[in-house]
Formats: sequence, structure tokens, C-alpha cells
Amino acid sequence: MNKQITCIICPNGCELSVEWEEKSIKNINGALCKRGEEYVTQEIQNPKRTIASLVKVNNGEIPLVSVRTTKAIPKEKIFDVMEEIKKLEVNAPVKINQVIVKNILGLGSDIISTKFVEKEQVTI
Repeated sequence: MNKQITCIICPNGCELSVEWEEKSIKNINGALCKRGEEYVTQEIQNPKRTIASLVKVNNGEIPLVSVRTTKAIPKEKIFDVMEEIKKLEVNAPVKINQVIVKNILGLGSDIISTKFVEKEQVTI
């Protein structure tokens, strides 16, 4: 099988031509650096992605906090992880890099906040 893949590892954005058979790479052309070859190998054999999303904040100055995975997860687990994220709620205050879920679904990646959310100020 042949496939064209644009490498996203560095600013070169190499257009790579890959020939493979059942996840066994036969040939890679077009990489200007070794990182491109590593990227294509990972993309063919075990594609992974990072996730960014939002989680509900209880009693916060804003209703949602942005979150992300700390490591890339297998591409086929994205929807499973998103289902878990949809169920989450946190109480304010929320700190930047606060672990919301440790080792989500046993994938070796945590869900962390990427924004500070203060507790809502109640005025009487």
C-alpha cells in the first residue's frame, strides 16, 4: 500500500511517500530529517493523538475549564476518552496543570487543566 503523509514534526512539513504492507514499512521517501521517518513509522504502526476539550466547573467565575491530555493516546481510544471527559465536573478553584483525571482509561495519560478558574465571588 502507498500513502502520502505530510510530516508535522518540524516546520519543513515534508511530503512523505510511504510504502507499507500490514504495518510493516517497506520504503519512506521525502524526509529531510530522521524525525520525519520516525513520525511516519509511528503514524502507520501506532497512530496517537493528544486531546483538548472542556470540563464543567461548579461554582466557578466561568462555567468551563480547558483541559488536555498530558501524552498522546492511541487514535482508536479518542472517542472513549472523550466520553469520560464529557462526564467530568470539577469544583472551583481550578489551577493550571491541575490533574483532573490520573491515567485516564489506563492509557498512561492524565487529563490536566490548562486554565486557572477562580471561585465565583458571591456578593450579599
